[in-house]
Amino acid sequence: MEPVGSEGNGALGNRMALLGSNITSEVGLRLLLSPLGSNVVIRTACCTVGVALPVYSTFKAIENKDQNAQNRCLLYWAVYGSFSLVEVFTDRLISWCPMYYHLKFAFLVWLQLPSTNGAKQLYANHLRPFLLRHQARVDQVLGFAYCEVVKLVSSYQAEIQFVRNMVVKITGSADQMLRGATESDISQLRDSTQDPALPSNTGPDQHRND
Repeated sequence: MEPVGSEGNGALGNRMALLGSNITSEVGLRLLLSPLGSNVVIRTACCTVGVALPVYSTFKAIENKDQNAQNRCLLYWAVYGSFSLVEVFTDRLISWCPMYYHLKFAFLVWLQLPSTNGAKQLYANHLRPFLLRHQARVDQVLGFAYCEVVKLVSSYQAEIQFVRNMVVKITGSADQMLRGATESDISQLRDSTQDPALPSNTGPDQHRND
């Protein structure tokens, strides 16, 4: 038979677990919705939802060779990249607004939800028409920028080669130091685990010879 108090202890444990989960959920919700004390939390949430999860989803789509998932990821990254480009110039102006990062979090969620398919809507209704209208000009600007970068790299070829050689030397020296430290640690370990010296041959056979 089970002890009399076993059922009571089990019920008490369940109530305590439920209470702990409720407290954790309430604290997390308050941190997320508090405009003063949640900057770190909400920014971490934005980074997780906006970057980390899409990166893993893209990895899964590529590995599984899922064309539909790959198209969704491409649409999302096109819209997210455009949003990040705009945010670079507007973040200083609108980041002080109350609940800005909460609205950004909701926007990032809206972009990825299958039920809303926000990224596809923004791409089809706004981003695609804009890029089609300015495609020739954008290609011209990108071609000019590429030529300028090539000229810049060519003009500083000697400096780039010097930096490359220095990096190779530094990494080689660090590798040698690590190998030396590892070999010395292995030799010390062998010395510490080596059997003690064998005793001298002074057994009964030697006494017989004497």
